[in-house]
Amino acid sequence: MDFKPTGICPRNIHVELEGDRIKKVEFLGGCNGNLKGISSLLVGMKVSDAIERMEGTTCGSKPTSCPDQLSKALRLAMEQ
Repeated sequence: MDFKPTGICPRNIHVELEGDRIKKVEFLGGCNGNLKGISSLLVGMKVSDAIERMEGTTCGSKPTSCPDQLSKALRLAMEQ
């Protein structure tokens, strides 16, 4: 599933799930190393746990962040 985030540097977040677990996360744009690290840490994690840990995270003065937008993408992926 592809998600178009708002308010962050990446232009797209690609999410693949296996049931209630995260199989793959890829960001297009943004801080390459940091986002690869976050994505790697999430593989195999339950979606609900990942959402709980990332939701509401801000970046500097922005009201959102890459982890917060990823939590939104994961919620949408679970609904589909």
